[in-house]
Amino acid sequence: MSMIEESVEVEVPVRSAYDQWTQFEEYPSFMDGVERIEQRTPTLTHWWTSVDGVTREFDAKITEQIPDERVAWTTVGGEVRQAGVVTFHRLDDRHTRIMLQLEHDPQGFTDTVGDKLGFVRRQAKGDLQRFKTFIENRGGTQTGAWRGQV
Repeated sequence: MSMIEESVEVEVPVRSAYDQWTQFEEYPSFMDGVERIEQRTPTLTHWWTSVDGVTREFDAKITEQIPDERVAWTTVGGEVRQAGVVTFHRLDDRHTRIMLQLEHDPQGFTDTVGDKLGFVRRQAKGDLQRFKTFIENRGGTQTGAWRGQV
């Protein structure tokens, strides 16, 4: 199992960053390889991904969600095995640091080689940078919000 830690600073208030992050169906707008996400319940999402010609479907369960602080998840069933947490740190009224911690358990030869070559780490870093661009280009205006707690 690999542990990945990445962070990015965004020029938006913590509430805007958090609220946008909770809009799971918007992830294809900034996550490379994510084709579609369907939020089935407040704590269950279904993902369709395609990376380097390998397509996968899997479910992810939100295990913890605290407004303006953190969102944690784990995959359930299926061939994709990962768990993670994203935390939101207020730097000042207009800046937020977003920290990602991801545990990834590569399955099969292709995943193992990609993991050893740092593909997942680069993917995570790129996704955070694309999130930064996405939310800042919107002027810090999120596409929606879910303020519930899990």
